[in-house]
Amino acid sequence: MIKNYLTIAWRNLTKNRIFSFINTFGLAIGLACCMLISGYLYQELTYDRYPAKSDQLYRVNLTTLGNGGSDVYPFVDNAVGEGMKNALPEIEAYSRLSINQPAFVENGSKKFKETNIARADANFLQLFSIPLIDGDPITCLKDPSSMVLTRDMAKKYFGTTDVVGKSLIVATYPFKITGVIDKVPDNSHFHADAFLSMVTFTEGQRQSWSNLGFYTYLQLRKGADPKKLEKQFPQLVAKYVVPEIQHDMGVSVAEAQKSVNTFLFSLQPITDIHLHSHTKYEKEANGDINYIYIFGALAAFILVLACINFTNLSTAASAKRSKEVGIRKVLGSLKSSLISQFLTESVLLTTLATVFALALVYLLLPYFNQLSGKQITIGFYLNPVVLLIEFAVALIVGILAGIYPAFFISSFKILSVLKGNGIGDVTASRSLLRSGLIVFQFAISTAFIIATFVVYQQLHYMQNKKLGYDKDQVIVLNDTYTLQNNLEPFRNKLLQDNRVVNATISSDVPVSISDGTQIYLKSATSDGSHSDIHANIYHIDETYLPTMEMKMAAGRNFLPAYPADSASVIVNETAVKDLGITGNPLGRTIVRSGRHAFNIVGVVKDFNYSSAKEKIAPLMMLYGHSTGAMMVRVKTADVQGLITGMKQQWDSFNPASPFSYNFLDDQFAHLYVAETRTGKIFTSFAILAVIIASLGLFGLSAFSIRQRVREIGVRKVLGASSGSITGMLSAQFLKLVALAIVIAIPLTWLAMHQWLQEFAYRIDIQWWVFAAAGAMALGVAFITVSFQTIKAALANPVKSLRSE
Repeated sequence: MIKNYLTIAWRNLTKNRIFSFINTFGLAIGLACCMLISGYLYQELTYDRYPAKSDQLYRVNLTTLGNGGSDVYPFVDNAVGEGMKNALPEIEAYSRLSINQPAFVENGSKKFKETNIARADANFLQLFSIPLIDGDPITCLKDPSSMVLTRDMAKKYFGTTDVVGKSLIVATYPFKITGVIDKVPDNSHFHADAFLSMVTFTEGQRQSWSNLGFYTYLQLRKGADPKKLEKQFPQLVAKYVVPEIQHDMGVSVAEAQKSVNTFLFSLQPITDIHLHSHTKYEKEANGDINYIYIFGALAAFILVLACINFTNLSTAASAKRSKEVGIRKVLGSLKSSLISQFLTESVLLTTLATVFALALVYLLLPYFNQLSGKQITIGFYLNPVVLLIEFAVALIVGILAGIYPAFFISSFKILSVLKGNGIGDVTASRSLLRSGLIVFQFAISTAFIIATFVVYQQLHYMQNKKLGYDKDQVIVLNDTYTLQNNLEPFRNKLLQDNRVVNATISSDVPVSISDGTQIYLKSATSDGSHSDIHANIYHIDETYLPTMEMKMAAGRNFLPAYPADSASVIVNETAVKDLGITGNPLGRTIVRSGRHAFNIVGVVKDFNYSSAKEKIAPLMMLYGHSTGAMMVRVKTADVQGLITGMKQQWDSFNPASPFSYNFLDDQFAHLYVAETRTGKIFTSFAILAVIIASLGLFGLSAFSIRQRVREIGVRKVLGASSGSITGMLSAQFLKLVALAIVIAIPLTWLAMHQWLQEFAYRIDIQWWVFAAAGAMALGVAFITVSFQTIKAALANPVKSLRSE
């Protein structure tokens, strides 16, 4: 029986090749999209679940409160981990990770700049279950000047992975290789090409609690309650942090004790870091749980759209099979056997669609990986378990999508179809359902189009927002510290070129987060309290502000002729506001950690030095070279020629590093990689949703017009023009699309308004976005329907009436 069903199903599919291909291909697109997004969601949701005891691992975060706001930091001071473990028996182990600045690594003649080197405690690799392929995991990071590197890095410098016992020079210091790992897993919130032993850098260092700098992880004992543990942290703040603040800031005991309520440690499960942590100090850019919901909904909607298409197209195709059903019923076929037959055809189609979908996944995966920033392989989809799930989904989709056409086709009335009366009696009661499906499809498609417009508008706004400085035509020269005493002569040489407007020496590029510190205004308020805030620090020279074309709100720039400027500071407008300064801020004194006092000589107008998702934070600029980079403002059309000249000047001073540069506007664009990626994903899936919806509309229009062949013939015989018939037939479907647009607009406005709340600086959604999206949806619908309506309107009415 099954063989017979399959044989008949295959004959029907091959008999209507074009229609079957459209039906199968539409479903394949939906399944392929669902598969791709599912792979993305799986990777996102499995972040940091690879450690053997991932459910017991927590990161210590720090929240500081002040001036009605708060700052969250994913790292703490060097003594916090050990201090917590010693004080609280619920903590089984701790480990720290600290990120190195980029450094040159060399082995003989091989010398490269490495940007992904970390410092780690001896037990770090064990805590995170990162196995070694060579070396002892217990002792590999125990001794000073020891290091563990990845397989790729070992091959890069030695051409082999047999490197344990050998040495590398890291930033002029020798490190002994004590272990080799394959790599840090892709779905980890941190990555490193090499780990240096933490003891190398912390041995003899003051153990303190009140500063920042170390990503600290705790392994709790099985069954320990992190919430109960957090309730004990204020006692540790009172014991360790308060005395340090009193000493370092020079405040009273009563003032320092306020930190018990404003200096808050908390525990974050490592499995929550990637999707739920949004601090601007993360080692790597995190994901966002909201995007998981969005992309999960995308996958579901696109699959539903594809199933709706499948249903509509199958129903439309059934009009040609009405006589077949009537004859089979006369010959004794039961309704149940007819349903089984058509369900078999449906499942066969979905199985073929799944095979096509896997082929599409294979073709589209490189593009999707580039789009999503993931490294998903085709092997993931060919895993036996995943394959079983894919074909189980195909079976379920085939049954669910085929139930309606199967019952619809099998319910044809024998006398009606054999007399040639068509299937109008059967379809009349079901037209509302099919129309509703079309409305749903185009509502989703219109929503995708609107969302795409809004995402790109917000991205354009952020990238073109007035920043408070000019990012264009600024070249950033890297590693200028290697010029040593030749740094100033090199800058002077550059300034002799009339294409160079100005140049400043500072590694604090105005698109990056800098070092930070606690500061307060020296003069206390009337009740004797101080206004503590956290401020970021830039180290600049006197040419920084003019080079970046930043404007002063008050006061002056630093002046080399004033030796006292070494104890002066320029702050931004936000710092003045958050410190609670009223009146003239010039001449006021700011105290930072360590009791270092600075007089305010200038206030720079606020400028964005991080993503527009975040409000401008307090900033203090200190006078003094930070020699890691040089920013050069240029004015020339021949930028490449100027860069060639810069390289020649660089090489003439024989620095220890090769000439390396980038453009400031490129670094700025990097701030919005996630938003750019989201925009591209929305665009891709909006196009696919429109294609799928158009296929559905094509099916419904074909079905409807096929029912009205006699009516069209009669109208033409009575003198109706082809244009009027086309308009009449098209209006029926365009009304459905217009209704879909009306439904989509308020729902999409609510969703995108909520999404925009994530940004401190955002657009207002304009009315024309909805008008443009609606016009696009109507245009696509009209083109889709016109193909069928024009064909029907131009048909010979004699043939139409004769066929009826």
